[in-house]
Amino acid sequence: MPKIHITSFINAPVDRVFNLSRNLTLAKLALKGGKEQYLSSAAGNLLTAGETITLRARHLGKSRELTARVINLKLPEGYTEEQIKGDLKSFRHEYHFKKVDNGTIMIDLVEFEGPRDFLGSIAAKYFLKSYFESVVRKKNDLIRQYAESEKWKVVLS
Repeated sequence: MPKIHITSFINAPVDRVFNLSRNLTLAKLALKGGKEQYLSSAAGNLLTAGETITLRARHLGKSRELTARVINLKLPEGYTEEQIKGDLKSFRHEYHFKKVDNGTIMIDLVEFEGPRDFLGSIAAKYFLKSYFESVVRKKNDLIRQYAESEKWKVVLS
C-alpha cells in the first residue's frame, strides 16, 4: 500500500492553518486549472466532522471519483478524510497540526490502494503516488501563501 508523508512548516498560528486546511474555497483553488474538481455536501465553507467531499477527475480516458468523509476532527490537532465511496480500494488522508514557537508544523499522512480495474492498477503503480503528492503539496503551498499573508482574512472571515 503506497504511503505519503509530507511535513510543512507554516509561519502562522495553528488555528489559522487548521481552518485553512479544511477551507473549501482553498481546496477548489488548489485544483484550478487541473483536470480535477471538488464537490462537497458541506453546509458551510469549512469542513466539519461527518461531512463529505468528493474529488472528481478524468484520468486515462475515464471519469473517476473519490468521496471521503471527515472523521476524528479535533481542533486544532487534526482530522482525517477517509474514503466511503470511489474507484480506489481505499484512501485515507490524516492531517496533523503542531503548534511551535514560530508557527505551525503541518503533517499530511496519506495511504491508499489503487483502483479496482486493470488500467487503474497500472496507474497506481506508476502514477498515483506522485499524483497525490503533487495535489497535497499544491494545496499546502496555497495554505502557506494565505496563512502567512493577509489573504487568510478573505476566506476565513
